[in-house]
Amino acid sequence: METTTSPEPSTQLLKQKYDLHKAPEVIDAAKRTKARTGERVPQNPLDLIHNYLNRFREITDREDPDERKFGMNAIKRLLHEKFVIKYEEIPESYWQNQLRIIRERGQGANLELMDWEEQKRQNAEAIISDQTSSLDNWVDYLSSSDAPYSDALKYWALRNVLSMGEYDKDKKVFQTRSKGTTKPFPSLNREALAYVIDAVDKKYAAEGGEREDQDTDPEFEKLLQGEVFSKMYGYAVEHITPVDEEVLKNATGEWVRYDQGSDHKPLVESLQGYGTGWCTAGESTAKIQLRDGDFYVYYSYDPDGKPVVPRVAIRMEEGHIAEVRGVAAEQNLDQYVAPVVEAKLEEFPDGKSYQKKVEDMKHLTEIDKKMKSGIELDAADIVFLYEVEHSIQGFGYQSDPRIKELQQQRNLDEDMPIALGIDRSQIAFNTEDINSDTRAYVGLIQPDVLKKLKEHDVEYVYVSFPEGRIQLQQLEVGGKTKGLIWADLRKAGVDLTTHAKDMIANPDFVPLPQPEVIDTIRLKIKDLGFTEKPSTNQLYGRAREFGLGLCPPDVGLYYKLQNQEHDEGVSFVAMKEIRDSNRTPNVFAIEDDGGVVVLYGTSAKGRERWNTDSSFIFQYTSSDDQNSLEDRKLNVIRSLLQKVRKA
Repeated sequence: METTTSPEPSTQLLKQKYDLHKAPEVIDAAKRTKARTGERVPQNPLDLIHNYLNRFREITDREDPDERKFGMNAIKRLLHEKFVIKYEEIPESYWQNQLRIIRERGQGANLELMDWEEQKRQNAEAIISDQTSSLDNWVDYLSSSDAPYSDALKYWALRNVLSMGEYDKDKKVFQTRSKGTTKPFPSLNREALAYVIDAVDKKYAAEGGEREDQDTDPEFEKLLQGEVFSKMYGYAVEHITPVDEEVLKNATGEWVRYDQGSDHKPLVESLQGYGTGWCTAGESTAKIQLRDGDFYVYYSYDPDGKPVVPRVAIRMEEGHIAEVRGVAAEQNLDQYVAPVVEAKLEEFPDGKSYQKKVEDMKHLTEIDKKMKSGIELDAADIVFLYEVEHSIQGFGYQSDPRIKELQQQRNLDEDMPIALGIDRSQIAFNTEDINSDTRAYVGLIQPDVLKKLKEHDVEYVYVSFPEGRIQLQQLEVGGKTKGLIWADLRKAGVDLTTHAKDMIANPDFVPLPQPEVIDTIRLKIKDLGFTEKPSTNQLYGRAREFGLGLCPPDVGLYYKLQNQEHDEGVSFVAMKEIRDSNRTPNVFAIEDDGGVVVLYGTSAKGRERWNTDSSFIFQYTSSDDQNSLEDRKLNVIRSLLQKVRKA
């Protein structure tokens, strides 16, 4: 995005709706700007609001990925703290209702106090996680280059989302969000949002004399005049409906290329009314996307034999594929069109990097067809469906919802041994059942459990199957210089950010001088029993109680090199922090976005708070291993002293 030098016309909306120019945070922002630049912000309302919004743009437009991530995480933490429910805020009426449901199911007779407290903890984790992720979906999208809207309209949309509750399908309205609600934030429909923002943007541009007003249907025109986001968004969601399944079954059609720099209107008009969910259906977005590169759309034939049903979009940037989107949930490919995409990707130099996603989608579709036809799945299908060996990769913003839907249709008790490739008798569900024959454990994690798991070298560990896997791994580390590690990472296609390079170059980054094998464990913070965000100090303290220790500084680098099929998402490395030029303590983080792997540094101050769903890599050191750990530390010190003496 380009930094604006004057307020957009839509800034007027924030003045009229909220008197935002009078808000304390806006006035404080003007004072900070003067202190920082020496220049006084003009005191008219629109300039004051514009100056305030520029602070967010400064964060979202940061070129350094580490700095941008740091800023965005700070914004998210503030939003989570203020708007995501806390455990103690969940109303007692909710728990009473849950108890009533349990009793009505006939499950309450033997419900002991500890069982109920544990169930409350798990339910609370799910509620908090759902609210956090649903809010983050909006923040991530509105701060991305995929949402080329004015800062004022982004602010307006997010401010309204924060006050919106559940969607009432009967009344076709969003309920007002109340304190203590356990519901997640509204689902993000990019096409519906584009429809709303486009309309408001055009309205204010027309009032400013910049463009002609738009044509809208009378019902929406009334909503547009009222400028109530929740009503407009609800209308858009209702009227932008997916294409009928029968139409999708016909995957034959034609590709159309829209050239970079061409008129965006034909592209927009071709998408309207088909419920693709693509933000490209909004004129502002389409115009910017065609400015940056070519755009390909695959249109299948409608019942009249016309190639008009949009099914797949391939967006280009600077000659490379920027994204591939379908029309299924979360913009994944629908189950009929994968072969078409596979053939098209062969035409692009970087198309091979998307083939893994195509293969996964084809395999998932085959499983779907087998189950609908009553055909038994083979072992390879079951291993794939439960993501035992690797995550199923799709083309959407989130996992393909068919994965969970198909899993829920299966008999978990029968599938689990097949998925893990072991006998049912080799799975332990309680600590006392773990023995020399155990190859898998599914249950709560406690310090004594980890000790027994290590003692018996248990291969598969899950808090819950299949989504709660904890990865235990022996890692070969040490014996390489910084330069060799750096070269290996580049060869493996790992992108090192500037921050990560600075951390590696820092004198405090001391690789282990000799090769050795250490035990590592990758788990989520909530697996250690946290129900609320712990600080770094609290997290490390709890980890020690479980027999877990900090990793040597180069462990995160070796971890990625030896885990080419790393799960998507972010893993933080528990390690002694390395301070940056601002004296901020940092740890390494590994982010894998469908095969695009980035190693970066992130702040880990003692009071830094971490989401309970965050994954951390620890060194797996039971109390029996502490002496060997101290020996390793002494060996590193001795090696350094020898080098100093020789110098």
